[in-house]
Amino acid sequence: MTPDPSSGELATVFAQLHGMLLSQDDATTAVSRLAHAARQMVPAAAGAGVSLLDEAGTRISTAATDPAVEAADAAQYELGAGPCLSAWATQEPQRIADTTTETRWAAWEAAASAAGIRSVLSTPLVHRGQALGALKVYATTPAAFGPDEERLLGLFAEAAATLLGAAQPVETPTRLNAALRTALATRETVGLATGVLMARDHLRPEAARTALLETARAQGRRVAEVATDLLETA
Repeated sequence: MTPDPSSGELATVFAQLHGMLLSQDDATTAVSRLAHAARQMVPAAAGAGVSLLDEAGTRISTAATDPAVEAADAAQYELGAGPCLSAWATQEPQRIADTTTETRWAAWEAAASAAGIRSVLSTPLVHRGQALGALKVYATTPAAFGPDEERLLGLFAEAAATLLGAAQPVETPTRLNAALRTALATRETVGLATGVLMARDHLRPEAARTALLETARAQGRRVAEVATDLLETA
């Protein structure tokens, strides 16, 4: 079992995050540095990403260490469901041992496994009771993350959230809650549309989600928009 992080390890965390402030000028740099630091802190991680509000506070923005992570994150926000959004909404860490067998976010897990991602660990960035976003690490092998990695990433996220939260404007919690409500509403819309396809076309849940995603890609539209149109016509 991995021992508790030493004071030297924690000092390294704060040194990596020193000067990282979320403002209009350096938001992009901050999330990028945070993603790369997270990858370094968790040895089993092949890639990492971070999700925060953008400088306008109107949409979710991300940074990723490599294209596979970027693709997995893009699929998650397009679908409105996945471990990062759940960690953000519940303020609890989310762990996936194997994207090829996990069923909580089937459509997203299919996209992640197609990108070569097999295991995931996502933890919220919480400051003074408010979730500022989420931090996640990915691996190309199954079962790469356990309780020790979850604890280590949690310590890292706590340090990051403290520094990032100190730089957030006063109105950020309100903006963040609005963004979360939008994300969760999108997830509900996609879920209802999936149910319509299952009933109409006699599909299994995963096949219905895949059909919805393929329709969106073919039309060059967001999944949420296709789902909304489907519900309106139904």
